[in-house]
Amino acid sequence: MAMGRRPKVDLDSGVEDATTLILEWLGEQGVGPMVRVDAERMRDGQPAWTFAASGGPLDGGMRADGASAAECMGRALLGLREAGLVVPF
Repeated sequence: MAMGRRPKVDLDSGVEDATTLILEWLGEQGVGPMVRVDAERMRDGQPAWTFAASGGPLDGGMRADGASAAECMGRALLGLREAGLVVPF
């Protein structure tokens, strides 16, 4: 992937419906995941959803932000794949 280009996230994949299962699966792999909604960023019209994870097979931590749960988790799954951790979703 070229520098500065972001892969497209499929907002209709239903990933937000599977978020709890994804978080549980990551925990089973030794990864400490978290999803957060920031009300202040939401009020300011900025991407308010954040996924963060560290530990286990991840080399350092990772973070993904999005304007919706679907966008955030879609970006998180892409980031996890880039880090070598393919989530079975």
